[in-house]
Amino acid sequence: MASSGAEPIGVMLTILLPVGSREIVLKKIMSQVSAACAACDIQVIGGHTEVTDVVNQPLISVTGVGKVKRGRLITTAGALPGMDVVVSKWIGLEGTSILAKEKEDELLTKLPASMVERAKNYDALLSVLTEGKVGARLSVAAMHDVTEGGIFGALWEIGEASDVGLEIDLKAIPIKQETIEICEFFDVNPYQLISSGSMLMVTADGEELCDALAKEGVPATVIGKVIGGNDRVIIRDEEKRFLEPPKTDELYKVLN
Repeated sequence: MASSGAEPIGVMLTILLPVGSREIVLKKIMSQVSAACAACDIQVIGGHTEVTDVVNQPLISVTGVGKVKRGRLITTAGALPGMDVVVSKWIGLEGTSILAKEKEDELLTKLPASMVERAKNYDALLSVLTEGKVGARLSVAAMHDVTEGGIFGALWEIGEASDVGLEIDLKAIPIKQETIEICEFFDVNPYQLISSGSMLMVTADGEELCDALAKEGVPATVIGKVIGGNDRVIIRDEEKRFLEPPKTDELYKVLN
């Protein structure tokens, strides 16, 4: 929703609980939902709760509801040659947080506890609502939230949807040291790691967009250009490599 430039209004929930669930479990879930909604200034506007033997743990389905002015919906298909490619925050935040939580004991055999703790807390940076609002205000050409497949996957998808090429400077892509260390520990590629919290945005004036986001407390970086043709190229110094269609997220190499 945020990557479409829409303003969130509320959510509808379907909560399925296993047989034998206690009321306190539902109260805890709704307390967490209420806190999340309050942080986003939205409401729970409907839903359904059921106890059923088809699940063995609580299952929650969430449908977001939002609004956008007619003709102002932003898609991944609006990028044009000559435009700047911008990414917000840092790539790999969600994957870093998940690995730090799920594999904490392993990581502590090599990495400082303070680094692992910082990585665990990156889940506080996963909202891209601010990016969506700023992007809509500045009428960016295209937006795409960076999720499974990481920044490389998101770049491919925006290039494919817009039928354009890309030239991306690998060194310009922002990444936290914690992400680098954790990915090296598990021998995974941080650029193909789930990266919720980052928004990929294409606009005619990347510096203007970065400045506008900075005023809202969101760091952002121009990482490259849209070009004609279909070549999607990652450049590092004098070396070039071509992007490939997204593959299985690197996270599953560690958690499976």
